[in-house]
Amino acid sequence: MINKQAIKKRVAIKVMEMVAGYEEEIILNCINFEVYEGEIFVILGGSGCGKSTLLKHLIGLNYPMAGNIVIDGVDITDDKGGNLQQVLRQCGILFQSGALFSSMTVAENVALPMQEHTDLPAPYIDNIVKMKLAQVSLTGYENHLPSEISGGMRKRAGLARAMALNPKILFFDEPSAGLDPITSAELDQLIIRLNRSYGTTMVIVTHELPSIFTVAHRVIMLDKRFKSIIAEGSPQYLRDNSQNPYVRQFFNRES
Repeated sequence: MINKQAIKKRVAIKVMEMVAGYEEEIILNCINFEVYEGEIFVILGGSGCGKSTLLKHLIGLNYPMAGNIVIDGVDITDDKGGNLQQVLRQCGILFQSGALFSSMTVAENVALPMQEHTDLPAPYIDNIVKMKLAQVSLTGYENHLPSEISGGMRKRAGLARAMALNPKILFFDEPSAGLDPITSAELDQLIIRLNRSYGTTMVIVTHELPSIFTVAHRVIMLDKRFKSIIAEGSPQYLRDNSQNPYVRQFFNRES
């Protein structure tokens, strides 16, 4: 007999009854969802729907007005005992711009998290940096400054830095923003390859439909009017089967 409990997907992130906003303005209300371990999970929706607000709460930049956020079994909304910092060491973040330090080389940028959070000797760190840059196809660019490489390469260098501490979870903020279609497609394939190779859980904020259909295992769609989640599932299923007219318009690019 198959043990159904044994094959149940493990929850990496659980958001429960979350309310978020700024001062007295509520942006998101009664937000509930789960992200499974090893999943590529996309947060999407129209402009001003709260995608970036939700991401800021997931990575601990903002605290919710109400509700709970549990990451890898730890409630980061209860910061007694330094829960937030404990969890964030297991997460990597790729910001929209790449957020590289302009005065540091690519290698120095990637090495920085290891220098700050580990006691590894310099030769070990150098080897890990080379390995991380090889994973994102940036071998040979170790000594380049961010200004000396393309926008797509800066994104990949930022991804290498986000992966420096072998995080369980990677967060992406609009990874395709500012990239041409070919470079964006290459980044999508890199995300898929890393997910398949390492089983890293990935949470991506984006509104780029080609990327959503390429990488997402499952999505949630936020709506500005309802201040909540109006759809959840695979993008292909929502495109073809959603009963919500706005969801169908979004996925089919209809006016």
